[in-house]
Amino acid sequence: MSDKLSASARRVEEALAALDLVGRVQERGEPTRSAAEAAAAVGCTVARIAKSLVFRAAETGRGVMVIASGVNRVDEAKIAALLGEPIVRAEAEFVRAATGYAIGGVPPLGHATPLVVLVDEDLLRFERIWAAAGTPNAVFELTPDELLRISGGRLADIRR
Repeated sequence: MSDKLSASARRVEEALAALDLVGRVQERGEPTRSAAEAAAAVGCTVARIAKSLVFRAAETGRGVMVIASGVNRVDEAKIAALLGEPIVRAEAEFVRAATGYAIGGVPPLGHATPLVVLVDEDLLRFERIWAAAGTPNAVFELTPDELLRISGGRLADIRR
C-alpha cells in the first residue's frame, strides 16, 4: 500500500487489499470527479468508467448505490421498480453519511453503512473498467466480475 495516498484513497486501497486486490488505487494530478474527467485521465472511453450514483429510497430511507457505465443515463423508474419503492437523488450530506465519502469520489466498496447496490449490466461488455477510489482525483482499475464481487451488487438493466 502506498503511503503517498490521501487518507480516503488509502481507505479504499485497504478495503481492496482485504479482498486480495492489492495496489490498485492511483491518485492523479488531474480531477476524476466526472466520468468524462476520469476517462481523460486514464486514457479510456467514458463507457468504461463505472460511475457511482447514490440515491435514497423514498419510503424506507435506505441508501441505494447505482454503479453505471459512464455513458449511460440512469432510469430512476426502473430502479424504483427493482426496489419496490420510489427513489430520490441523495443530497451531499446523505451521501457522505451513507458511504463515508464525498460526491465525486465515492468508491463501489468500503461504505460507512450497508447499501443496496445495483450494477449496470452494460459494464459487462468490457474486460477492464475504472471506478472512483475515495477522492475526486483517485481511481482504480478492475474487471466487471471484480466489481460485482467487491460491491456486493446485483446486475440490473438501469439504463434510460
